[in-house]
Order: sequence, then structure tokens, then C-alpha cells
Amino acid sequence: MLFGEIVQVALAAIRANKLRSFLTALGIVIGVAAVITMVALGTGAQRAVQEQIESLGTDLLSVYAGHEMHRGVRSSSIRLTTKDSEALKREGLGFTAIIPEMRRGLQVEYGSQNLNVNVIGTTPDYVPANNYTMAYGRGFTVGDGESRKRVAVLGFAIPDQLNANSAAMLGQQISIRGIPFEIIGVLAEKGSTGSWWNPDEQILIPVQTAEYRIFGSDRLNSITVQIDDPANANLAMIEIERVLRREHGIRPGADNDFQIRNRAEFLATFEETTRTFTFLLAGIAAVSLLVGGIGIMNIMLVSVTERTREIGIRKALGATRRNILSQFLVEALVLCMLGGVLGILAGSGGAIALSVLANWNTLVSPGAIVLAVAFSAGVGLFFGIWPARRAALLDPIEALRYE
Repeated sequence: MLFGEIVQVALAAIRANKLRSFLTALGIVIGVAAVITMVALGTGAQRAVQEQIESLGTDLLSVYAGHEMHRGVRSSSIRLTTKDSEALKREGLGFTAIIPEMRRGLQVEYGSQNLNVNVIGTTPDYVPANNYTMAYGRGFTVGDGESRKRVAVLGFAIPDQLNANSAAMLGQQISIRGIPFEIIGVLAEKGSTGSWWNPDEQILIPVQTAEYRIFGSDRLNSITVQIDDPANANLAMIEIERVLRREHGIRPGADNDFQIRNRAEFLATFEETTRTFTFLLAGIAAVSLLVGGIGIMNIMLVSVTERTREIGIRKALGATRRNILSQFLVEALVLCMLGGVLGILAGSGGAIALSVLANWNTLVSPGAIVLAVAFSAGVGLFFGIWPARRAALLDPIEALRYE
């Protein structure tokens, strides 16, 4: 029996029981669709997290004040100051920009509207270093800071929260802690990182203005150091440590009273977490493929029993064990591949529907489709071998006598 004839016989057997064939393949359809949808969710989440962290800048190092322990109680007496940022700018090597940040939640007023929002005292380098762009107006300059001008740049979400038009706010006054500031610019939308902090909900003012007019303190929440190449992060961290240890008068062998964090490490951590999450989702969805494969094996065993006399007649007419084995394997493989194709369509449609209707981040990757098709074919072969082998090993005389 030629292979083409074997395929025709197998397809004829599937067409003869259309409803049963469809119900048999349904388990594979559900399994493949679940795998593709779950992998699309995990991959989409991983891509979204990667884009969000990269938008914050992977060439940035953040320096924070450390903590002292007194009788088991953590003290906040250690601090970073503007002198530390000036020392890094003056003595540090290999830094592109030094960006001090004073951050506090303050009450702001615009007309009859008021809002509690993060006010950040920083330098002009804050905007390009953190990959912001200006939607309207301009950012403040070094000269604005040195003259302690009362100018402010609003985050993208601030005008909407104050029920105002972004472009119309330029040149207007906004009061921060009762002190009037001129609005000179509005940042373009950056989008929430999914955490407690939204980068679009902030107001930027010059650090010198914040120190002397608003906060009345030189204390910094953090210092951001921009480097020319993320590959040189370790060398830059050593340089930061050298400057700040000398600035703080830390003796050799003593612990640092500050912390240095690399944003690129956050990216690697989040990517690993979302990758693990994707594998977990795919593993859970793959269980349904296993169940579908068991269903195919059960139906194929029933089919062997129902067609015992047919198998006996084929063997009596010269069909070999190999021919019978190939016929039933082709039937199982066709059912799984049919289920795989329908599952790909259902899974891709489900991922698109979740993206459109629920605004979830999804990404259907070609790799997931290839994996699903290969896995469904593997399921068909694996679970089809036993029924096919059982059919091939039937004794033709006993098969012809079977009622």
C-alpha cells in the first residue's frame, strides 16, 4: 500500500465520523489556544515592562542615603546633600551628567483648583536623562537655576488633573506652597510604570529654587548619575563610591552610608520574573494539551476496536503491519494538526481580543505558534502510537472472526 493511499484511507475514516473527529480534536484546539494566549500574555507583559524601564533610562545609576541602626532602630540621620552632587560633578570621572533630586509631595494651586503632587527640585539634565520630551514650551535652564527663578515644568497629567488646557497654561501662574511660579513647559506623556509612582504626575523646578525658596533644606532624596555606556556601570559605581566616601569622611574598612543602584539591574530582574511567569502560564496551559492527547488516544483505541474486522480484511488482502501502523498514526496526526491550526486561530484571536477589549499587553510571537504546532504534532504521534501498534499487531484470522 502506497503512502498516498494510506493517507486517503485515514482521511476517509476521519470524514466518516465527522462529529467524533471534531470532538476528539477539540481538546487539542483548547490546549493550543490556551498555550498561545498565555504565552502572548506573558510575552506582552515582558515587552511592556522592558519598554517602561528602558524609558526611564538604563544608563543611569541612582544614589540614595543609607541608614544607621541605633539599638535595633533604623535612623534617618544619614543624608545626601547638594554638596554631594557638586562633589560628584567636580571630581567624578566618566559621568555624562549629575542630577540631584529633591522630591516632596506639596499642595499646588491653579485658579480655583488645587492638587497634592510630587514637586521635584532638579537640574535641566533631568529631562533628557530620563528620556522625557517637551510637549509644550521649554524646560528651565542652568541660568534659571543659578538665579533661583520661580519657573515650573508640569508633568503631562497635571493640566488634566487641574481641569486646564496644557498649551493655554504656558505663561500662567501656579502656586506651590503658596509661592507663585511661572509655567514655562509641559512634558510629553511617558506613561505609568505600573507602580505606585506615575512619572506624568510631577512638577519640576530648579534645584536651587527648591533649596532656598520651597524646601529650605539642601537635603536630597537621591542623586542620579548618567554614564556614557551601561557596560561601564561597575567602574562608574566604584568612582561614585570613591568620591562620596571621601566627601562623607568614611574611614577605610567602614561601611558606606549610601546605596548605589543600577537601573539596568532592575530591567534584568523584571525580565527574569516575567519570563518565569510566561513559562508558568505556558506550563499550565500545556496540561490541557496533555488531556487532549489522552482523549485522542482513547478515541483511537475505540476506533481500533470498532474496525477490527476491517483491519483483518486489509491484512488478508496483503496490508502489512507497517501499513496498518502508518494508517492509524496518520489519523491521529491529522486530528492533532487540525486541532493545532484551529487552536492557533482561536489563541491568536483570544490574544487580540484581550488586547483590544481589556487593554492587556499581549504579543503573539511566531515562536509560540511554531512551538504549539510542533507540540500538537508530537502529542498526536505520542498518543497515537499505542492504538496504531495495537491495530498493527492484530492477528488477521482473529480479526476476521471478531464480532
